[in-house]
Amino acid sequence: MKTLIQSSFLILFLALTGTGTSVSAQDMYIQMHRNGNIINVFNVLQIDSLTFCELLPSPTNVTATLDNNTIQVSWNSVAEATNYEVQRSSDNDAYTLLAEGIAGTSFTDNSPLNGTNYYKVKACNATLAGILSEASQVISYNEEGNKGGKTFTETVNGVSFDMIGVEGGTFTMGATAEQSSEYDYDERPAHSVTLSNYSIGKYEVTQGLWKAVMGTYPGEAPTSSYGLGDNYPVYNVSWSDATTFIDKLSELTGKNYHLPTEAEWEYAARGGKYSQGYEYNGSNDVNSVAWYDGNSGSSHPVGTKSPNELGIYDMSGNVWEWCYDWYDSYSSSAQTNPQGSSGGSFRVIRGGSWDFGSINCRVSFRCLSTPGIRFIYLGFRLALSL
Repeated sequence: MKTLIQSSFLILFLALTGTGTSVSAQDMYIQMHRNGNIINVFNVLQIDSLTFCELLPSPTNVTATLDNNTIQVSWNSVAEATNYEVQRSSDNDAYTLLAEGIAGTSFTDNSPLNGTNYYKVKACNATLAGILSEASQVISYNEEGNKGGKTFTETVNGVSFDMIGVEGGTFTMGATAEQSSEYDYDERPAHSVTLSNYSIGKYEVTQGLWKAVMGTYPGEAPTSSYGLGDNYPVYNVSWSDATTFIDKLSELTGKNYHLPTEAEWEYAARGGKYSQGYEYNGSNDVNSVAWYDGNSGSSHPVGTKSPNELGIYDMSGNVWEWCYDWYDSYSSSAQTNPQGSSGGSFRVIRGGSWDFGSINCRVSFRCLSTPGIRFIYLGFRLALSL
């Protein structure tokens, strides 16, 4: 009899799920035929939250990014879904419903949790519920200044750009454990660095922003062969060109922008105080975060790969980025707000590019170039001390 009941339960369950009808546990009885009579075998009236037929697949590519004082959540659409619900957690464990009945594939969280935020999405329609997605990457939010630094949007001559606030802290700079055996000699010794709060560009400086500030390019203009458009990173700019641009931008905005120091650059690329210890900028999968010679033949519009823990894009790949510092060997001693050597022949560049291998995209990888040289794969991003 027990086997018969279990078999009947299974048949009925499969029949129900095959109908595509969501059945409330409070309305459902499991019944079977015996000697020509219908008898109740299992009454689920007392089970308050059981719902069958959660059949829609889970949305993929759930992405969360910090945008000023909100967090933007987006995901891929699911066939047959007519709406979605978004759930949120502070620890990627206990999720609670944040919004439901969302018609599109994006949602703006206007009141993020003070601290860490994770998101999951479920697809729905009139008769079917879905399965929760994998969690988004963690996004950290500080309601008093967004992570200690200042997150804001600046507009100059009609072109806007975003700066991400970075809360200062102490980190280990150089060839840490996740860099495995790929590190170069100049990434050693790994050493302790303490930084104050600052802001850094959400994206690399774009061609559109360069034109808005400077009007013309200092050398060879960008071309379609290497990436052309207002939302592409600017390239063919030397360290000297970049600092000239920054001086003009500072004059226009009244703020003291600068190239990030090498320590500021690496700390932001690692995700700051919210670092998950990735080899690259926001992931151990280089293809998810970087344009490099394994997946690209030119630069790409900024922000088309996934961001890191702070919501910053393209610190691995796309174009190399100038740093403020003169290139020099590391010291083993602890440092606070280091700005590099007082002189030298080469300036530091970081992050790798579309024309170099994935090894150059690691967050601790160091490279160098003379400050007057221009390359098709060399650009920069902004920083601002508070």
